Amino acid sequence: MITLYHVPQSRSMRVLWLLHELDEQFQVVIMPFDKSLRRPEFLSLSPAGRVPAMEIEGERMFESGAMVQYLCERFSPERMGRMPGAPDRMAWLTWLHFAETVSAHAAALTQQHIMLYDDKMRSPYVMKLEAARLAKCYEAIEARLSTPIENRDYLLTSGFSAVDIAVGQAVYIGKHFAKIDAFPELSAWYDRLSERTSFQASLTEGEQRVYEQEFYPAWALPQEESA
Repeated sequence: MITLYHVPQSRSMRVLWLLHELDEQFQVVIMPFDKSLRRPEFLSLSPAGRVPAMEIEGERMFESGAMVQYLCERFSPERMGRMPGAPDRMAWLTWLHFAETVSAHAAALTQQHIMLYDDKMRSPYVMKLEAARLAKCYEAIEARLSTPIENRDYLLTSGFSAVDIAVGQAVYIGKHFAKIDAFPELSAWYDRLSERTSFQASLTEGEQRVYEQEFYPAWALPQEESA
């Protein structure tokens, strides 16, 4: 049995989405997005007090990218993963880790718009800068999906895999701060992903939500307010 410790709309969503694609039994423990993540019992699972954490056969993991790679290698080496020697192995690893590049900018924006408790702590400069960096990530995805190759529906030439899940989940979070409308190939790819039953299932675990708005625009800069 696999146990995933999960906060809805966090990085643990990518692991939950993958688990729904695998033909393996698992259970989900919904964690509140608060200081309970710092309690000793949870720190024994995730030393930094962050989700996800995962238990499997007495072993514990606490990095989402590592979980995705491990689960693919163990349970779905050819469909969700691409093992050493596979033609798409290099691309698989590259895009798996690129998901964290996208997530880092989305996390900075989540902090600016949601987590900081005092408006004086928030910065419209950071909001605009990180949203622009997200857009640069979108450009990289758009370029990949625009590669002139037959049936380029997913990030890998060989078809859908866990890297679409990892990057797709990062874009799901990023869309709250930087819209994807200007990127037609990315938008079509995201639509394909969001229609998957596994994607929908990864959104329905628990009622707690980090994002109460569909979109959080960057604040106006001081010179824009006085113009």
